[in-house]
Amino acid sequence: MDRNTITGLVVIFAILIGYSIWMTPSKEEKEVFRQQQDSIAQVKRVQDSLTLVRLIEQHRQDSIRIANEPAQTTETNTDEITDVDRDKLGIFAHSSVGNEELFVLESEKLKLGISSKGGKIVSVQLKEFQTYDTLPLNLFNPDKTYFGLTVFASNRIINTNELFFQPVWINNSTNGSGSLSMRLYTDASESGYDEEKYIEFLYTLKGDDYMMDFDINFVGMDQFVDQGTNFIDLTWKTDLQQLEKSIDRFNGPTIYYKFYQDDVDYLSETKDDEEDLTTRVKWISHKHRFFSSTLIAKNHFQNASIKAFTNEELEYPYLRSMESEIGIPFNLKEQKNIPLSFYFGPTKFKDLKKYKLDMERQIPLGWSFFLMAWINRYAVLPVFNYLEGFGWNYGIIILVLTILLKIALFPIAYKSYKSSAKMRVLKPEIEELGKKFPKKEDSMKKQQATMALYKQAGVNPMAGCVPMLLQFPILIAMFRFFPAAFELRQQSFLWADDLSSYDSILSLPFEIPFYGDHVSLFTLLMTVSTLIYTKMNQDMMGSAQTQMPGMKTMMYLMPIMFLGIFNNYASGLSYYYFLANVITFSQMYLIRQTIDEGKIRKQIEINKKKPAKKKSSWQGRLEAAAKQRGYKAPKKK
Repeated sequence: MDRNTITGLVVIFAILIGYSIWMTPSKEEKEVFRQQQDSIAQVKRVQDSLTLVRLIEQHRQDSIRIANEPAQTTETNTDEITDVDRDKLGIFAHSSVGNEELFVLESEKLKLGISSKGGKIVSVQLKEFQTYDTLPLNLFNPDKTYFGLTVFASNRIINTNELFFQPVWINNSTNGSGSLSMRLYTDASESGYDEEKYIEFLYTLKGDDYMMDFDINFVGMDQFVDQGTNFIDLTWKTDLQQLEKSIDRFNGPTIYYKFYQDDVDYLSETKDDEEDLTTRVKWISHKHRFFSSTLIAKNHFQNASIKAFTNEELEYPYLRSMESEIGIPFNLKEQKNIPLSFYFGPTKFKDLKKYKLDMERQIPLGWSFFLMAWINRYAVLPVFNYLEGFGWNYGIIILVLTILLKIALFPIAYKSYKSSAKMRVLKPEIEELGKKFPKKEDSMKKQQATMALYKQAGVNPMAGCVPMLLQFPILIAMFRFFPAAFELRQQSFLWADDLSSYDSILSLPFEIPFYGDHVSLFTLLMTVSTLIYTKMNQDMMGSAQTQMPGMKTMMYLMPIMFLGIFNNYASGLSYYYFLANVITFSQMYLIRQTIDEGKIRKQIEINKKKPAKKKSSWQGRLEAAAKQRGYKAPKKK
């Protein structure tokens, strides 16, 4: 790829961008186009939020009334209870009818909507956060939640999800803590409940905490539940919706889980996946990109069957569906209580780490490759957490992080540039060898003559590659960190309104395959700077570019490929790579000013005059392989 080719590529990009600007509709036309694309989804999200708020406010007064009144035996309309209900549900027949009500349990961080139908949590609002379109952030909606026990009672299989629970306020303090008991009473007579016998869901918030207690209690149920029962099934289903501006293909919604006293694993983030967990499990998490809903056993779950899939019946903003069938160990003779916990909150490393449950491993920092995980955990995250304490913009924090990493890697970079200078000094002699062995069948002779020259001059042709290999884990670690870093969520810098998503400076009226329908400026800057760096590096490597022309072309194609990949990726990552290239340019310029190529040439000439060193075993094997191919190495004169 010569200078004319590079110029041609630049011209093509300029024409593409110019054409895009020329074809871009006016602000009025763009607004109409945007409204046509987003109005239906936006109206649906607003309607869902308004419905939730209306239900919460509607039942707030009922919640207060219940808190101030003693629990009373509730009468039911026996005309609505059929013989089929009595035969199917037995002692819970009266709980099959009722009016669904929503009760509120609220702390400083969470606002829970708990339904009388199923006694389950049907909405979780994180009060400190909003969605990308500034709506209240709810982890799931009332009509997309299934949560119920399957119990064998009175020779019948009972599922609590469709039965009506009765609310009993235990405590609702003003400091943000509170408890709510939802009770599924057994039948006392033809027209009422027995308040001494029930299954209870007890929810307890802890003030300034995303973790809450969830206890399942069996009170007076000895005569109804089979005494031989050693586990009960809990079914939990949620449909996760889009909360962020962009969808991260490498960090999509899925199910994470931790084996009891063992490692953390997860289902596929990009395709339908399911797993039968036949051994003990500590917790199961239905995870968004930056938030998670995690059910935790105080002891352990017996087993579980989990599934993450795309439900074709659901439309935007719903992304994927999560289903968990969980076996909970239980023996009514020995225990009346099943202690569990829920975590509803952000997947932020330092917040999850404090619980000592390995929940921080839901953050994809490169855990499968220890070196990547160490870089992110012990270098990148501490710098982020320390610098954010100064209240700096995260664009400045990324700049400082980049500078610190470049300083740490400077000794390696210096050796790389010095090796490149030696290669450049030898370039004329390498070109002479090319003229001496012009034929393809002489390629082995040319290669061996080149290696002999390198050895005489004391030059290691791989010295420039080793620093790149050492830096590669850092580049990959950054690739995993930035899109998954909660710290960057909805953080703006310059023209980017969210460093965890793409930075669009221009919306295209059409979609380019593999690229998208917008122009991300940080990605464009990163691509151009990478092409410039590649050209400078090829020039510095000198003769190396003549040895592997295919690799040279590949080095130019990679930035073009990244242009398509990164255009819809986290802008913070493109910004980091752009800064790294700019700082590298500065280092290259400064180092070239300090390296005396004339002095290097003199040293190479001195090395050539030194007695030849004894052949290494590696060189001996190379020459043996060459002889087997019918080539005899030339004797030294």
